[in-house]
Amino acid sequence: MKYKSQKVAYWFFALAILLFSLQIIYGFIMGFARIGMDGLHEFIPFNTARAVHTNLLVVWLLTGFMGAAYYIIPEEAQTELISVKLAFVQLISLALVGVVAIVGFHFNYWEGRKFLEIPRELDYLVVVNVLLFLGLILGTLYKGKRRTTTALVLTMGLVFAALLYLPGMIWFDSQVTDSFFRWWVVHLWVEGVWELIMGGILSYLLIKLTGVDREVIEKWLYVIVGLTFLSGILGTGHHYYFIGVNKIWLVVGGVFSALEPLAFLAMALFAMYMYKKGEKSHPNKIALFWTIGAAIVSFIGAGLLGFAHTLPQTNIYTHGTLVTAMHGHYAFWGAYAMIVLAIISYALPNMTGRKRYNVNTGHYAFWLTNIGMLGMTVAFGVAGVAQVYLERKMKLDFMDVQNEISIHFVVLLLCATMFATGVILYIIEFLRFGQPTDEAVLGENTTEE
Repeated sequence: MKYKSQKVAYWFFALAILLFSLQIIYGFIMGFARIGMDGLHEFIPFNTARAVHTNLLVVWLLTGFMGAAYYIIPEEAQTELISVKLAFVQLISLALVGVVAIVGFHFNYWEGRKFLEIPRELDYLVVVNVLLFLGLILGTLYKGKRRTTTALVLTMGLVFAALLYLPGMIWFDSQVTDSFFRWWVVHLWVEGVWELIMGGILSYLLIKLTGVDREVIEKWLYVIVGLTFLSGILGTGHHYYFIGVNKIWLVVGGVFSALEPLAFLAMALFAMYMYKKGEKSHPNKIALFWTIGAAIVSFIGAGLLGFAHTLPQTNIYTHGTLVTAMHGHYAFWGAYAMIVLAIISYALPNMTGRKRYNVNTGHYAFWLTNIGMLGMTVAFGVAGVAQVYLERKMKLDFMDVQNEISIHFVVLLLCATMFATGVILYIIEFLRFGQPTDEAVLGENTTEE
């Protein structure tokens, strides 16, 4: 770590891990409910648990992205963050918004718009929080001595993510119109600008961990940005198939959805090529595992599994089934969760001065979480295919089908237990590293300037 202000990232990472842990707890509540063990129904019904689970996913990932930006931008710009105090104000306000939203969900104070359930009154506080965050990041870049492609792509993703939140705040009386613009937020985040954020973080980590020249790595970023915008924007059309819009979206959505895996394929090839080209001498192998793993798993989960059910000829059967959950879990895990855990694994020893690189706990955390998530994905997939056949082809009643496929959730819970064990081990390592120290500043031996 080169700049004292980078230490603020630690507290964003800590909040992200806390919210991640809560998300897993609510996931277990839903999993047990699916096999008939719904003892908490009076206090936490399934729809509430689902809203909390999905919204915690969004918030903890955004918190992790913010922490990554606070760590990366000062170093890339070669200057201290313009105000550490305001960064802490932003962190506290972000945590308060999250707490108020989660409490509100439990009192049925939420909107039934998937991933955007928080009340619109809270949206204004989110906007203020994000504006403060962007002001700090853009101010630091403006003040800095250099502006790298890595920093600019990361910042561009963060700025566009903020702008694309605004359409979700507009009130529409029409369900179709509301759904149309809701996807401007949800799809263009996760299959658009968040890919830019991932690309920026991935570029930074590969520069640091492989020793490959910055110019070589950043040239790949241009390819990733181009493919993201080419496919991601019009790929939104695969959400418009059956909501009442013009049938032209069947063509547009189908064609550009088929192109969406290209951006993730480019990221996977990018990471593997740089790893092979690099010196492989950096001691932080755990961070390298998470980094390369994120690129590969994101291509499988977001790219291949997404393509598997977004063509209209397939989606007419899989839409709204557990096939979507199969894709969603592995895509979010690979593309975004793993890259956040990668930057934490890289930054933490630099902030604390404790070089706990290759302890067994870290390796167990990596493999248990990944094997567990793969098992969960397979369970969702098998249950989803069975659901499609029984419900959409055999025309069985929805609840009868849910009873038939409940056995798959037993397997899912076993895999989820393995996954949660890995997360617990990751948290243990996070705590063992301790808190940031001033002595750690300038203590990192970097491979690139």
